[in-house]
Amino acid sequence: MKRGKRILLAAGCAALLLLSWLMAITAKSDTQRQAELIAQAQAYLEDEVYIRCVPVLEEAVGYSGKHTEQAEELLKQVYIHLFDQSGYRSKYTSLLEQQMARKDPKPDVFREAAEYYLDISKESTALEVLRDGIAKTGDQGLVDLYEANRYLFKLERSTYQNVTATVGNTIQVQLDGKWGLADATGSLLIPCQYDKVSTCWNGRTIVSEDGLITAVDQNNNRLAKLHEQAGDFGNYAQDRVALKLEDGWHRASGEFAVGSAAFEEIGMYSDGYAPAKSGGKWGVVDLENEWLVPPEYDQIIQDELGRCYAQGAVFVRQGDQVLLLVDGEQVGEPYQDARPFADGYAAVERDGRWGFIDTQGNVQIDFRFDDALSFGQHLAAVKDGDFWGYVSLSGEMVIEPLFLQAKSFSQGSAPVRTADGWQFITLLEYEKGLSL
Repeated sequence: MKRGKRILLAAGCAALLLLSWLMAITAKSDTQRQAELIAQAQAYLEDEVYIRCVPVLEEAVGYSGKHTEQAEELLKQVYIHLFDQSGYRSKYTSLLEQQMARKDPKPDVFREAAEYYLDISKESTALEVLRDGIAKTGDQGLVDLYEANRYLFKLERSTYQNVTATVGNTIQVQLDGKWGLADATGSLLIPCQYDKVSTCWNGRTIVSEDGLITAVDQNNNRLAKLHEQAGDFGNYAQDRVALKLEDGWHRASGEFAVGSAAFEEIGMYSDGYAPAKSGGKWGVVDLENEWLVPPEYDQIIQDELGRCYAQGAVFVRQGDQVLLLVDGEQVGEPYQDARPFADGYAAVERDGRWGFIDTQGNVQIDFRFDDALSFGQHLAAVKDGDFWGYVSLSGEMVIEPLFLQAKSFSQGSAPVRTADGWQFITLLEYEKGLSL
């Protein structure tokens, strides 16, 4: 009995050894078979017989030998030669996708895929590939290619007579003398039927038509009606809208609950603060009517929507000088003019030229522009000569001066004025839902 067990054990060991040997022979056979198929395919390639290469190389890449990568590269070359025939482009991109999806993909695969998509004008797909490749490999070459193409844009179809700056994903637009609300790409949300519309906050916009002031949602449904007599209203943010009543400007909620404090003028809230005028002088007031900056200045620098405050900083004008106040204290030198801060920088004018500073007053982009606006999504509209383009935070002109006017980016789009009117450009990067 014991002898029988020993025989069975020995037989089992022998079987395992045989199985291991057979596996080793099979692996070698895979590599050898790949080599044979590649040699066969190369003979076809020399004669430019591409169609007969396809099944040979497709079989070769199906093995698990050490020549898989070589077979794949040859197969991609063959697919490229056959692009004019149906199905081979999809075979090529499928192979690229397979290579990019591996555990340790090579940067060259992502570069090849990106360049292919750029070549066939699928820029947004190319940018998506590069973003993926950078995340997986960290390759500097991919970063450089991405940076060289990330500012490509398309011109949207919507055209308007006038527009404001974009706030979040909405913008006030004018068509045929009437105002409405559009998204950041220019597609209408509220039709251009009103005499005036405010900015949108929390899905609510203040509108006026034939003297009647109401609040509507983004489907143009009425939400509230103002019963007081108001001569005008401002932009709406942080559940505050300014209403011009008989005794001055009052702040009201989106439901038109009117506050008691009256100002000579008041702007739009941003980060909890708004510019306000009282006693003939300007200051900055918070949501509770407390003065962050006392009303003792000739002007508070505002953007076109009436915003003045960001990143703890505000610009004030006193006489012919514009001063930067950070947390109530003057920082840096006086300027001729300025724009409120955004994205860490502010545009300022010195000696008739515009550049950008940080909140410490340090110059970050030299004074070399004819005009400039605040940054939005790390891009700033700048005027160079007669036209406007966009610079990055490094000061590089990444969208060449092509436009008669330009405004800041939001949600990947920006309003620009062309010979046809105000239109919108959208960075192709945003076509795939990517972000800057």
